[in-house]
Amino acid sequence: MWKLLQIELFKIFKRPRTYISFAAITALVGIIQFGLKLDGTAYMEFMLRDLSMSFDIEGNILNAYLVCFIILQLLLVHVPLLISLIAGDLISGEANMGTLRLLLTKPISRTEVVFAKFLAATIYTLLLLLWMAILALFVSLLVFGSGDMLNLKSDYIVQLKSNDIMWRYIAAFGFAAIAMITVASLGFLLSMFAENSIGPIVATMSVIVVFTILSTLDIPIFNAIKPYLFTTHMIGWKGFFDVKVNADNEAIAGTVQNLGKVMQAAGILVLHIIGFLTASILVFRKKDVLS
Repeated sequence: MWKLLQIELFKIFKRPRTYISFAAITALVGIIQFGLKLDGTAYMEFMLRDLSMSFDIEGNILNAYLVCFIILQLLLVHVPLLISLIAGDLISGEANMGTLRLLLTKPISRTEVVFAKFLAATIYTLLLLLWMAILALFVSLLVFGSGDMLNLKSDYIVQLKSNDIMWRYIAAFGFAAIAMITVASLGFLLSMFAENSIGPIVATMSVIVVFTILSTLDIPIFNAIKPYLFTTHMIGWKGFFDVKVNADNEAIAGTVQNLGKVMQAAGILVLHIIGFLTASILVFRKKDVLS
Protein backbone atom coordinates (compact mmCIF):
# COMPACT_ATOMS: atom_id res chain seq x y z
CA MET A 1 0.00 0.00 0.00
CA TRP A 2 2.80 2.42 0.92
CA LYS A 3 4.64 1.63 -2.31
CA LEU A 4 1.45 2.17 -4.30
CA LEU A 5 0.91 5.53 -2.57
CA GLN A 6 4.46 6.58 -3.45
CA ILE A 7 3.80 5.72 -7.09
CA GLU A 8 0.57 7.75 -7.12
CA LEU A 9 2.30 10.75 -5.56
CA PHE A 10 5.05 10.47 -8.16
CA LYS A 11 2.41 10.49 -10.91
CA ILE A 12 0.77 13.60 -9.48
CA PHE A 13 3.92 15.63 -8.94
CA LYS A 14 5.51 14.78 -12.29
CA ARG A 15 2.65 16.54 -14.11
CA PRO A 16 3.13 20.23 -14.93
CA ARG A 17 -0.51 20.99 -14.10
CA THR A 18 0.22 20.15 -10.46
CA TYR A 19 2.61 23.08 -10.17
CA ILE A 20 0.19 25.38 -11.98
CA SER A 21 -1.97 25.22 -8.85
CA PHE A 22 0.91 26.23 -6.58
CA ALA A 23 1.95 28.98 -9.00
CA ALA A 24 -1.64 30.27 -9.19
CA ILE A 25 -1.92 30.42 -5.39
CA THR A 26 1.43 32.23 -5.19
CA ALA A 27 0.40 34.78 -7.81
CA LEU A 28 -3.06 35.43 -6.38
CA VAL A 29 -1.86 35.80 -2.79
CA GLY A 30 0.98 38.05 -3.96
CA ILE A 31 -1.40 40.27 -5.94
CA ILE A 32 -3.75 40.67 -2.96
CA GLN A 33 -0.87 41.43 -0.59
CA PHE A 34 0.64 43.92 -3.03
CA GLY A 35 -2.69 45.68 -3.49
CA LEU A 36 -3.35 45.91 0.24
CA LYS A 37 0.19 47.10 0.93
CA LEU A 38 -0.09 49.76 -1.75
CA ASP A 39 -3.61 51.01 -1.07
CA GLY A 40 -4.68 49.20 2.09
CA THR A 41 -5.08 52.39 4.13
CA ALA A 42 -7.77 53.72 1.80
CA TYR A 43 -9.47 50.32 1.83
CA MET A 44 -9.61 50.27 5.64
CA GLU A 45 -10.85 53.85 5.80
CA PHE A 46 -13.69 52.89 3.48
CA MET A 47 -14.56 49.79 5.51
CA LEU A 48 -14.46 51.63 8.84
CA ARG A 49 -15.95 54.93 7.71
CA ASP A 50 -19.11 54.57 9.82
CA LEU A 51 -17.36 53.15 12.87
CA SER A 52 -14.68 55.86 12.90
CA MET A 53 -17.37 58.50 13.44
CA SER A 54 -18.19 56.98 16.85
CA PHE A 55 -14.86 55.50 17.99
CA ASP A 56 -11.18 56.34 17.81
CA ILE A 57 -9.45 53.47 16.03
CA GLU A 58 -5.71 53.28 16.59
CA GLY A 59 -2.93 50.80 16.03
CA ASN A 60 -1.93 48.54 13.17
CA ILE A 61 -5.40 47.69 11.88
CA LEU A 62 -4.30 46.32 8.50
CA ASN A 63 -2.05 43.64 9.95
CA ALA A 64 -1.21 40.12 8.84
CA TYR A 65 -4.15 38.53 10.63
CA LEU A 66 -6.73 40.68 8.86
CA VAL A 67 -4.91 40.30 5.53
CA CYS A 68 -4.92 36.51 5.90
CA PHE A 69 -8.65 36.56 6.66
CA ILE A 70 -9.30 38.64 3.53
CA ILE A 71 -7.21 36.25 1.44
CA LEU A 72 -9.06 33.20 2.76
CA GLN A 73 -12.44 34.77 1.98
CA LEU A 74 -11.35 35.55 -1.58
CA LEU A 75 -9.39 32.43 -2.50
CA LEU A 76 -11.10 29.50 -0.79
CA VAL A 77 -13.90 29.97 -3.32
CA HIS A 78 -11.46 29.30 -6.17
CA VAL A 79 -9.21 26.62 -4.67
CA PRO A 80 -11.74 23.84 -5.52
CA LEU A 81 -10.99 24.45 -9.21
CA LEU A 82 -7.28 23.83 -8.60
CA ILE A 83 -8.05 20.68 -6.62
CA SER A 84 -10.42 19.31 -9.24
CA LEU A 85 -7.65 19.59 -11.85
CA ILE A 86 -5.87 16.75 -10.06
CA ALA A 87 -8.66 14.80 -8.37
CA GLY A 88 -10.73 14.61 -11.54
CA ASP A 89 -7.77 13.17 -13.44
CA LEU A 90 -6.73 10.32 -11.14
CA ILE A 91 -8.83 7.57 -12.75
CA SER A 92 -10.02 9.14 -16.00
CA GLY A 93 -6.52 10.31 -16.88
CA GLU A 94 -5.10 6.80 -16.64
CA ALA A 95 -8.05 5.41 -18.57
CA ASN A 96 -7.35 7.93 -21.32
CA MET A 97 -3.65 7.03 -21.44
CA GLY A 98 -4.38 3.29 -21.40
CA THR A 99 -2.41 2.60 -18.21
CA LEU A 100 -5.36 1.83 -15.93
CA ARG A 101 -5.83 -1.68 -17.28
CA LEU A 102 -2.13 -2.36 -16.91
CA LEU A 103 -2.26 -1.17 -13.29
CA LEU A 104 -5.06 -3.61 -12.49
CA THR A 105 -3.02 -6.56 -13.75
CA LYS A 106 -0.76 -6.16 -10.72
CA PRO A 107 -1.39 -8.30 -7.61
CA ILE A 108 -3.30 -5.55 -5.79
CA SER A 109 -6.99 -5.19 -5.13
CA ARG A 110 -9.12 -2.50 -6.70
CA THR A 111 -9.95 -1.21 -3.23
CA GLU A 112 -6.24 -0.66 -2.55
CA VAL A 113 -5.93 1.23 -5.82
CA VAL A 114 -8.80 3.51 -4.85
CA PHE A 115 -7.41 4.15 -1.36
CA ALA A 116 -3.92 4.89 -2.70
CA LYS A 117 -5.20 7.36 -5.27
CA PHE A 118 -7.53 9.02 -2.76
CA LEU A 119 -4.73 9.38 -0.19
CA ALA A 120 -2.50 10.87 -2.89
CA ALA A 121 -5.21 13.41 -3.75
CA THR A 122 -5.59 14.19 -0.04
CA ILE A 123 -1.86 14.77 0.39
CA TYR A 124 -1.82 17.06 -2.66
CA THR A 125 -4.76 19.02 -1.21
CA LEU A 126 -3.09 19.37 2.18
CA LEU A 127 0.18 20.53 0.61
CA LEU A 128 -1.67 23.13 -1.47
CA LEU A 129 -3.40 24.48 1.64
CA LEU A 130 -0.13 24.43 3.60
CA TRP A 131 1.51 26.50 0.86
CA MET A 132 -1.43 28.89 0.95
CA ALA A 133 -1.12 29.18 4.75
CA ILE A 134 2.61 29.95 4.51
CA LEU A 135 2.01 32.70 1.97
CA ALA A 136 -1.20 34.16 3.38
CA LEU A 137 -0.27 34.13 7.07
CA PHE A 138 3.46 33.89 7.62
CA VAL A 139 4.57 36.00 4.65
CA SER A 140 1.91 38.55 5.64
CA LEU A 141 3.41 38.65 9.14
CA LEU A 142 6.72 39.71 7.57
CA VAL A 143 5.07 42.31 5.32
CA PHE A 144 2.27 43.75 7.47
CA GLY A 145 3.29 42.87 11.02
CA SER A 146 0.98 41.63 13.78
CA GLY A 147 -1.61 43.22 16.04
CA ASP A 148 -5.19 42.85 17.19
CA MET A 149 -7.59 41.70 14.50
CA LEU A 150 -10.88 43.38 13.61
CA ASN A 151 -13.35 40.92 12.10
CA LEU A 152 -15.88 43.09 10.26
CA LYS A 153 -19.44 41.73 10.34
CA SER A 154 -22.53 43.15 8.69
CA ASP A 155 -23.88 44.67 11.90
CA TYR A 156 -21.02 44.45 14.41
CA ILE A 157 -17.25 44.10 14.76
CA VAL A 158 -15.31 41.40 16.59
CA GLN A 159 -11.97 42.46 18.08
CA LEU A 160 -9.53 39.61 18.66
CA LYS A 161 -6.38 40.07 20.70
CA SER A 162 -3.14 39.19 18.93
CA ASN A 163 -2.35 36.43 21.42
CA ASP A 164 -5.74 34.80 20.75
CA ILE A 165 -5.53 34.50 16.97
CA MET A 166 -2.91 31.99 15.86
CA TRP A 167 -4.76 28.94 17.19
CA ARG A 168 -7.86 30.15 15.39
CA TYR A 169 -6.02 30.13 12.07
CA ILE A 170 -4.70 26.64 12.76
CA ALA A 171 -8.28 25.50 13.38
CA ALA A 172 -9.56 27.45 10.36
CA PHE A 173 -7.02 25.88 8.00
CA GLY A 174 -7.83 22.48 9.49
CA PHE A 175 -11.50 23.04 8.73
CA ALA A 176 -10.62 24.29 5.24
CA ALA A 177 -8.64 21.09 4.71
CA ILE A 178 -11.75 19.01 5.45
CA ALA A 179 -13.79 21.16 3.05
CA MET A 180 -11.21 20.87 0.26
CA ILE A 181 -10.82 17.11 0.77
CA THR A 182 -14.59 16.92 0.28
CA VAL A 183 -14.11 18.60 -3.10
CA ALA A 184 -11.25 16.22 -3.92
CA SER A 185 -13.37 13.18 -3.02
CA LEU A 186 -16.19 14.45 -5.26
CA GLY A 187 -13.82 14.98 -8.19
CA PHE A 188 -12.31 11.56 -7.56
CA LEU A 189 -15.75 9.92 -7.63
CA LEU A 190 -16.70 11.65 -10.88
CA SER A 191 -13.43 10.56 -12.49
CA MET A 192 -14.71 6.96 -12.27
CA PHE A 193 -17.30 7.65 -14.97
CA ALA A 194 -15.14 9.19 -17.70
CA GLU A 195 -12.39 8.25 -20.11
CA ASN A 196 -10.86 11.75 -20.17
CA SER A 197 -10.07 14.39 -17.55
CA ILE A 198 -12.12 17.29 -18.90
CA GLY A 199 -15.48 15.77 -18.03
CA PRO A 200 -14.85 15.13 -14.31
CA ILE A 201 -13.12 18.50 -13.83
CA VAL A 202 -15.97 20.45 -15.44
CA ALA A 203 -18.58 18.30 -13.68
CA THR A 204 -16.98 18.86 -10.27
CA MET A 205 -16.95 22.63 -10.70
CA SER A 206 -20.50 22.58 -12.09
CA VAL A 207 -21.76 20.71 -9.03
CA ILE A 208 -19.99 23.15 -6.71
CA VAL A 209 -21.39 26.18 -8.57
CA VAL A 210 -24.96 24.83 -8.56
CA PHE A 211 -24.79 23.74 -4.91
CA THR A 212 -23.27 27.10 -3.90
CA ILE A 213 -26.09 28.97 -5.60
CA LEU A 214 -28.66 26.77 -3.87
CA SER A 215 -26.88 27.30 -0.54
CA THR A 216 -27.04 31.08 -0.84
CA LEU A 217 -30.53 31.48 -2.28
CA ASP A 218 -32.99 32.58 0.38
CA ILE A 219 -35.97 30.79 -1.15
CA PRO A 220 -38.20 28.64 1.09
CA ILE A 221 -38.38 25.76 -1.38
CA PHE A 222 -34.59 25.29 -1.17
CA ASN A 223 -34.27 25.71 2.61
CA ALA A 224 -35.10 22.04 3.20
CA ILE A 225 -32.12 20.79 1.19
CA LYS A 226 -29.53 23.38 2.26
CA PRO A 227 -28.40 21.46 5.38
CA TYR A 228 -27.55 18.45 3.19
CA LEU A 229 -25.40 20.32 0.66
CA PHE A 230 -21.69 20.22 1.47
CA THR A 231 -21.26 23.71 0.01
CA THR A 232 -23.48 25.07 2.80
CA HIS A 233 -20.87 24.03 5.36
CA MET A 234 -17.65 24.87 3.50
CA ILE A 235 -17.47 28.38 4.98
CA GLY A 236 -17.73 27.05 8.53
CA TRP A 237 -14.07 28.02 9.13
CA LYS A 238 -15.27 31.59 9.73
CA GLY A 239 -16.94 30.41 12.93
CA PHE A 240 -13.56 30.21 14.67
CA PHE A 241 -13.35 34.01 14.50
CA ASP A 242 -16.64 34.61 16.34
CA VAL A 243 -16.11 34.78 20.12
CA LYS A 244 -18.30 34.82 23.18
CA VAL A 245 -18.57 38.08 25.11
CA ASN A 246 -18.99 38.86 28.81
CA ALA A 247 -21.51 41.17 30.47
CA ASP A 248 -19.42 44.20 29.45
CA ASN A 249 -19.53 43.10 25.81
CA GLU A 250 -15.82 42.24 25.88
CA ALA A 251 -14.50 39.26 23.94
CA ILE A 252 -13.64 36.19 26.03
CA ALA A 253 -10.27 34.87 24.89
CA GLY A 254 -10.09 31.26 23.76
CA THR A 255 -13.82 30.91 23.08
CA VAL A 256 -15.87 30.25 19.95
CA GLN A 257 -19.42 31.56 19.91
CA ASN A 258 -21.03 28.68 18.01
CA LEU A 259 -18.51 25.87 18.41
CA GLY A 260 -21.20 23.20 18.23
CA LYS A 261 -22.39 24.54 14.88
CA VAL A 262 -18.83 24.61 13.53
CA MET A 263 -18.18 21.04 14.64
CA GLN A 264 -21.50 19.93 13.17
CA ALA A 265 -20.50 21.47 9.83
CA ALA A 266 -17.15 19.65 9.97
CA GLY A 267 -18.94 16.40 10.77
CA ILE A 268 -21.28 16.78 7.79
CA LEU A 269 -18.31 17.37 5.52
CA VAL A 270 -16.59 14.25 6.87
CA LEU A 271 -19.75 12.26 6.17
CA HIS A 272 -19.69 13.53 2.59
CA ILE A 273 -16.05 12.43 2.26
CA ILE A 274 -16.90 8.95 3.56
CA GLY A 275 -19.91 8.77 1.26
CA PHE A 276 -17.98 9.87 -1.85
CA LEU A 277 -15.09 7.51 -1.07
CA THR A 278 -17.42 4.55 -0.42
CA ALA A 279 -19.23 5.23 -3.69
CA SER A 280 -15.88 5.43 -5.50
CA ILE A 281 -14.86 2.01 -4.16
CA LEU A 282 -18.19 0.43 -5.14
CA VAL A 283 -18.15 1.94 -8.62
CA PHE A 284 -14.51 1.04 -9.31
CA ARG A 285 -14.92 -2.55 -8.13
CA LYS A 286 -17.64 -3.04 -10.75
CA LYS A 287 -16.10 -0.88 -13.45
CA ASP A 288 -15.27 -2.53 -16.78
CA VAL A 289 -11.78 -1.35 -17.61
CA LEU A 290 -11.32 -1.75 -21.35
CA SER A 291 -8.48 0.70 -21.94
